[in-house]
Amino acid sequence: MKAYIVGVGMTKFEKPETRDWQYWDMVREAGTAALTDASVAYGDIQQAVVGYCFQASTAGQRAVYELGLTGVPVYNVNNNCATGSTALMMARQFVEGGGSDCVLALGFEKMARGSLGGGGSDGGAGDFKTSPVARHYGIMAAAHGFEMTPPTAQIFGNAAREHMERYGTTEAQLAAVAAKNHRHSANNPYAQFQDSYTVDEVLAAKPIHRPLTRLQCSPTSDGAAAAVVVSERFVERHDLGDRAVEIAAQAMTTDTEASFASGTCIDAVGLPMSREAARQVYETAGVGADDLDVIELHDCFSINELLTYEALGLCGEGESGALVESGATTYGGRWVVNPSGGLISKGHPLGATGIAQAAELTWQLRGEAGPRQVPDARTGLAHNIGLGGAAVVTLLRR
Repeated sequence: MKAYIVGVGMTKFEKPETRDWQYWDMVREAGTAALTDASVAYGDIQQAVVGYCFQASTAGQRAVYELGLTGVPVYNVNNNCATGSTALMMARQFVEGGGSDCVLALGFEKMARGSLGGGGSDGGAGDFKTSPVARHYGIMAAAHGFEMTPPTAQIFGNAAREHMERYGTTEAQLAAVAAKNHRHSANNPYAQFQDSYTVDEVLAAKPIHRPLTRLQCSPTSDGAAAAVVVSERFVERHDLGDRAVEIAAQAMTTDTEASFASGTCIDAVGLPMSREAARQVYETAGVGADDLDVIELHDCFSINELLTYEALGLCGEGESGALVESGATTYGGRWVVNPSGGLISKGHPLGATGIAQAAELTWQLRGEAGPRQVPDARTGLAHNIGLGGAAVVTLLRR
């Protein structure tokens, strides 16, 4: 049975403590928008999957109670930065399996100010003996030591150093990723930042972990996003064909030996997971990178956008720096990557990110993205990854 997204909604992503709101306020706003977009009532929802990382157990129930008290099953999901796409995947599976015709996928986060740590519910690297990312950071420490910089920026920054040493990638090419995404976000009213920067300005920003500067790192953010996922018969019964975007293929992968065998940060931060998830999606849908029009990918740091180009097959190994520099991944190029501004500029409330990607692609494929619209977009791909690890790739088709 096919699954379709028929309604999406999200809040504006905000710097923590900018707005006086609770996580349930965010969910009320995003969830109501998605239901309205789908022209369905909360009473039509048969199950709800709610993703978040920094709240207590059953916060999903507290959140959706703002939409209605109907007694439906609510599933609480935490999969680090891939939480939102994991919630969306579960919603799709419920529909494709025939158990439900209408499922709500939600993601939210209310975060603290400051740099994100190394993973885990406390937002820090914590005790590496018990941390779920201990093995990943052990790889980094063995290869590069451990510096007094934010742990997540450190492991990705070290991946950037490896890429530069191995392939000749330049700091300007890394900065070009951030300059592109900040430029894109200027047209996105939901984005946390809407300022444009030149490559030189990105390079001149405050260093976080060489070669990454502040403008190449995703911020902590508050916000929520929601999607209504339904069956083909629900689409037909409710005459929603003009709103429906098909989830044509979706795959989740977790770490294999390939994440750790090389001893590199490039692999420890998830390149093998992303490559395999993309391979599965392409095989299922019968498409390749050349068939894509618009892509929302997980640019938590500028280097991860370059790594993901290679994982998705947009270019060969080591060629991603030249690809972004060529203009191939912006308007007028071969693909438009992160028209929303990506995590770097749109913001990164962990539980909401994956669903916000799906919302952006849904608007793009419907032709509803306004000044950031990708012309004639028919096929979109979302990539969402979390350390620890999980990678989810989703192909949406109009």
